[in-house]
Amino acid sequence: MSGQPLYIGQMICFCAERFHWRRIWQNPGELLLPGLSDMATRALLYRRPAEPATLLVKHGSQIYSIRLRRHRRARRYTLRIHPSDREAILTMPPRGTIADAKDFAQRHGGWIAARLGRLPKAAPFLPGTVVPLRGLAHRIVHRAGQRGTVWTEVRDSGERILCVAGAGEHIERRIHDYLKREVRKDLQKAAQAYAQALGVKVKRLSIRDQSSRWGSCTSAGSLSFSWRLILAPPFVLDYLAAHEVAHLVEMNHSARFWRVVGRICGHVERAKAWLDTSGNDLHRYGVED
Repeated sequence: MSGQPLYIGQMICFCAERFHWRRIWQNPGELLLPGLSDMATRALLYRRPAEPATLLVKHGSQIYSIRLRRHRRARRYTLRIHPSDREAILTMPPRGTIADAKDFAQRHGGWIAARLGRLPKAAPFLPGTVVPLRGLAHRIVHRAGQRGTVWTEVRDSGERILCVAGAGEHIERRIHDYLKREVRKDLQKAAQAYAQALGVKVKRLSIRDQSSRWGSCTSAGSLSFSWRLILAPPFVLDYLAAHEVAHLVEMNHSARFWRVVGRICGHVERAKAWLDTSGNDLHRYGVED
């Protein structure tokens, strides 16, 4: 009706004539307002009110919770397993429906069950847990009566231990913080050495809990790494530092890129082989089943 408001997401439009929904849906650029990008317009058009964050799928006698994720670039429904969150994630295309998503997940219930079942046993940061630090096994020991935060010791027997002071409820957080400090220290040293060798500059180095990649690099000179690299042997962390710094020379994975990596790092193949065989195991530490 002429002069009546039309609601699109949280945006109110007044229209004096018939509103061509199909045309606008297919060509959202026609709806652009000052300061509103095409991407923002599409986000409003594709928005689904009160959409559930998860759905349940039954396979055999087990029921699995599947996290839903809608992505504007997705062209089809896809499933993946998040190794540290230990859950399945279903990515939906912009115009996908919950009904189709549930049908897709149900049809792949066997795949979900098999992949989740193959995840290595979780190793939470609690007293008694054995954690690799720079590739060497350390048993977590709570030293409640001592002052300090986290440190390492070697017992007379030769066993390496990771000591945590303070109250028991802070053990997990303190170990996480300690490992992040240690990995940042090692990565900054390695990245700086490789940057100097290549004549480039690292503008920023971030530590995160990345599940799909061990490191990343931006053209602006920002590097990002998984904190879990401190659990791997030093030659693995060193290779990944070289790999990401090399992207500041070649922002691709071409033959030229690999020549740059090979020129500054002498253990590329050894580190890649270790990651292929043992990398997934690092995601089980600091999590619970």
